[in-house]
Amino acid sequence: MTEKLDPKSADDILKKYDKESDTMMYKGVMAKIVSAIAITFSVFQLYTATFGVLDAQLQRAVHLGFGLALVYLLYPTRKSWSRYKVHPFDVLLAVLGAATPAYIVMEYQHLVLRSGTVSGIDLVVGLLGILLVIEATRRIVGLPMVCVVLAFLIYAFAGPYMPGVLAHRGLTIEQLVGHLYFTTEGIFGIPLGVSSTFIFLFILFGAYLESTGLGKFFIDLANAIAGWASGGPAKVAVLSSGLMGTVSGSSVANVVGTGSLTIPMMKKTGYPPEFAGAVEAASSTGGQIMPPIMGAAAFLMAEMVGVPYADIIVRAILPAFLYFLGIFLGVHFKAKKLGLKGLPREELPKWKILLPQIYLILPLVVLVYMIMIGFTMATAAVYATLYCVVVAMISREEGKKKLVMAIPLIPLLFMTLMSRSFEPGTFMGENGSTLCLAIAFALLVINYAISKPNVKSLPTIIDAFENGGKNCLSVGIACGMAGIIAGVVTMTGLGQVLIGAIVGLSNGHLIIALVLTMLCCIVLGMGVPTTANYIIMATTCAPILASGMGLNLMAAHMFCFYFGIVADITPPVALAAYAGSAIAKAPPMKTAWNATRLAIAAFIIPYIFAYNNALIFVGSDVKFLSVASIVISATLGMASIASGLMGYLIRDMKAISRVALVIGGLLMVIPGTVTDLAGLAVLVVVLVLQRIENKKDKAAASV
Repeated sequence: MTEKLDPKSADDILKKYDKESDTMMYKGVMAKIVSAIAITFSVFQLYTATFGVLDAQLQRAVHLGFGLALVYLLYPTRKSWSRYKVHPFDVLLAVLGAATPAYIVMEYQHLVLRSGTVSGIDLVVGLLGILLVIEATRRIVGLPMVCVVLAFLIYAFAGPYMPGVLAHRGLTIEQLVGHLYFTTEGIFGIPLGVSSTFIFLFILFGAYLESTGLGKFFIDLANAIAGWASGGPAKVAVLSSGLMGTVSGSSVANVVGTGSLTIPMMKKTGYPPEFAGAVEAASSTGGQIMPPIMGAAAFLMAEMVGVPYADIIVRAILPAFLYFLGIFLGVHFKAKKLGLKGLPREELPKWKILLPQIYLILPLVVLVYMIMIGFTMATAAVYATLYCVVVAMISREEGKKKLVMAIPLIPLLFMTLMSRSFEPGTFMGENGSTLCLAIAFALLVINYAISKPNVKSLPTIIDAFENGGKNCLSVGIACGMAGIIAGVVTMTGLGQVLIGAIVGLSNGHLIIALVLTMLCCIVLGMGVPTTANYIIMATTCAPILASGMGLNLMAAHMFCFYFGIVADITPPVALAAYAGSAIAKAPPMKTAWNATRLAIAAFIIPYIFAYNNALIFVGSDVKFLSVASIVISATLGMASIASGLMGYLIRDMKAISRVALVIGGLLMVIPGTVTDLAGLAVLVVVLVLQRIENKKDKAAASV
């Protein structure tokens, strides 16, 4: 159909803009050691998820120990160091990184007995552990987050010397180390707890899901749906990147993964390079707000707000719909303005080929089903991963053998559909699920034994274990650093100070507090990944919006979540846009501004649900008619804004019409009947004027 960016170039771009991808490339014994550690890490997480997690601090300590060891082995001290040779200093730090959390495991009983008292060796180990977490953060997350954490640590010691309301009594080194490293209120707090339980499992699930061939299916499906329409390749990019966002937790990785195919397609169709890169960047970034899998930040949100993850999925549906609708409409109007056509239907994937592949989405369906009926996220992730293994086996076979490979699905599906029958006191009791799993596992082994292609694919499954262990590192380390911030905020009383400061600065006006929070998210996002961004903002600003300004707690966290993600495409530092520009061979800043323009919905939607919680199904006003009216007015508003920004409705328009449409669109997205009607009137007037101009042109042409 079109050329695709070669894998080496795509890999180079990914390493340049995604810090987590720039790892050591070991060979020989060292490569096997690193693989063994990563696989053992995954096995430990699966084992505890299946048979029960350890005590909170023990589970988190083992998780952090594996994470630190892998970070120091995979990410060298200096960026200039070779990626192909072993560096003894990094090996030493890896050993210490594993040893410091191991101290908690080995001394756990003694630490519990002397709770609140820090011995001399405790102080040394704890201080070393904190420093190792900070250095690991510098390597895999980036220096900006280190600077943020160091600022909080300085504040902890400098309390007596701070002016006015910022002053506090100050902390001793013993108090700080004891709280941050030997309790579950610091490094081993809630964020690391979430990472050590179900975030890891969802990352592992994503690694297995990619091995099924689902990514290619999504791209083919998007081509079949929208490839033929005006400017088809750009619409394909919007759909495929949104779907791939349910698998990939990184906007940059999503850009490189789908963009290596879609961006050349867009350029070939006639889109300017900077616009092609922007479409992919905006769509891929939006993948992190696309249910059901919305990245690590969404799992953390569920824990911090105190709601089931199923609630997060439901509340994210309409905002995600409006976000992608805004991009889709922008792409549509741009295509019409440029007079671009779609791809020939004969070049597009055929439905008769696609429909038999629908089984590839089964793991996602099962995951959502299990979460919605009340399974824990960890259990749902483990079972969905098993489905991935079976689906991967099916996809690698041809002809009738596909049916043989599908046999293990029978006990798995029975277990999923009849899950309530396995509860204690029921007919099958709690042993029913164990029996189904045992049967499914036995059938998997038999299938591997009778299928040579799948015997050869066994390394792929092992690779997924290894990738799962490696892919969670940035999230785990960021969660540990967030624990330091939370610990300092708790010990110094800084939270109440910040609430008072923002409330005073905003003079009680919610809009001012929201704008300040938005700016903080975007500025922080210039150097901090989205997950870390959300954690910091959820710890500091979300409580301000909730308790200080009276905003609904869910809306406050969703607000921080959205703008933490938007930072990936907001100039001057917009890594997703820069990755898109590298593939498109376009100016980075022009690409970033185009991406911001396309994703304008992301800057508007959070304000809509902040002022009207019904959009996220929160509050007493959640009725069908009220929600429908919000969605309709917001949809028309998005269409008006997209049209104004692109300069086309049903024909090219002058600057005054473009400004009018943008203003009218903003009026329609502002909650309120009067503003909705005013905005709609502007849209209708511009539309009528454009139709009159079209008639005049036709009349002049016929003379």
